[in-house]
Amino acid sequence: MGTEINLVDPDVYQRGGVPHEALRWLREHAPVFWHADGGAPGWPGFWAVTRRAEIEQVSKTPGTFSSSRPLATFAESSGPATEIQRLIMLNMDPPQHTRQRGFVNRGFTARMVARLEKHIREICDGLIDDVAVRGTAEFVRDIAAPLPLYVICELMGAPVADRMGLFALSSRLAGFDDPDFRTPPGERALTAGAEMCAYARELAAQRRQQPRDDIVTRLLQPDDAGEVLSASEFEMFFVLLVVAGNETTRNAAAGGMLAFFEHPGQWQRLLADPGLIPTAVEEIIRWVSPANMLRRTAVRDTVLGGQRIAEGDKIVLFYSSANRDEDVFDNPFAFDIGRDPNPHVGFGGGGPHFCLGRHLAALELRVLFETIAERMPAIGLDGEVRRLRSNLINGIKEMPVRFDVMPPRR
Repeated sequence: MGTEINLVDPDVYQRGGVPHEALRWLREHAPVFWHADGGAPGWPGFWAVTRRAEIEQVSKTPGTFSSSRPLATFAESSGPATEIQRLIMLNMDPPQHTRQRGFVNRGFTARMVARLEKHIREICDGLIDDVAVRGTAEFVRDIAAPLPLYVICELMGAPVADRMGLFALSSRLAGFDDPDFRTPPGERALTAGAEMCAYARELAAQRRQQPRDDIVTRLLQPDDAGEVLSASEFEMFFVLLVVAGNETTRNAAAGGMLAFFEHPGQWQRLLADPGLIPTAVEEIIRWVSPANMLRRTAVRDTVLGGQRIAEGDKIVLFYSSANRDEDVFDNPFAFDIGRDPNPHVGFGGGGPHFCLGRHLAALELRVLFETIAERMPAIGLDGEVRRLRSNLINGIKEMPVRFDVMPPRR
């Protein structure tokens, strides 16, 4: 085999993005592959799962493949920190996960999401107005990052003035492997988590005194059985919402814009036919795969993809790979904004952990690219793209752009 298999070194992702050639080889030759290098001293090896079929199997059988033993994230942890992180829905199994998701569903109804479209359009126009006079921008900082943070503040009833503070905390939590966000190692991520929990605590106290029509107020109400979220459960949900809601949309937006720069014919196709924007958004999510991978742990001996899996084995699901699966997608290495159907796993592989905010993320991306196509049709790259040093998040830290701005037609 001439292909080097190294799926966990964050330097690999920072230098060149997702190692698609290695993943392609694994899908063909070893779709459930024992990756002996755990990524850090003392970390166990793991089974790398790279095809959609097996990723769906694992995702839909939480009774065999657990998110909470120890956690759903790749890094190893133990002790009190693990117990705290198990209060995040991402790291729960049914029935605990089912109970907490029932609370959260109340804040993500179709009505709650649909009523945001007009405001999201206003946000996108405002972001472009802010950079219009310059003719240049740093796409991540000026456009991709503020959009989901504005929306999160709207949903949670948090002051818009707090958005960049939340952005900084989210970046420190999600970018723990990147030296730009980690000084000294590990310390700032822990501090960021504590700071975000303190912010959530204060916000909850305000809503108990002054209820509003927002998610925070809904989450603090008893459910039909009279149960309430504990203070710690609420704080951990707030952390998850800020980090997942920000990172997914921000990196899909930046990665999608970069995909258009690298495939200019598709951008011209979109400008000629704006009706393609809904399918373009789904293709962007497939192409970028903002969340590269998550973990499960086998709770019993089983078989997956013809491999014998032992109880306690670490299983890592590579969504970026499943979104290039030749058994699922025609010409998977083509960026095709008209791709339909597009059964990507950019929001997870199904089962109980299917992304709660997928409709909101898709709405934000649809409105953003509609606005850019309308008001910045000649947008282009204006310097070096810097990627995040992370094997978890397929992220872009900096992407300078240039443009001429058109006034809104609305």
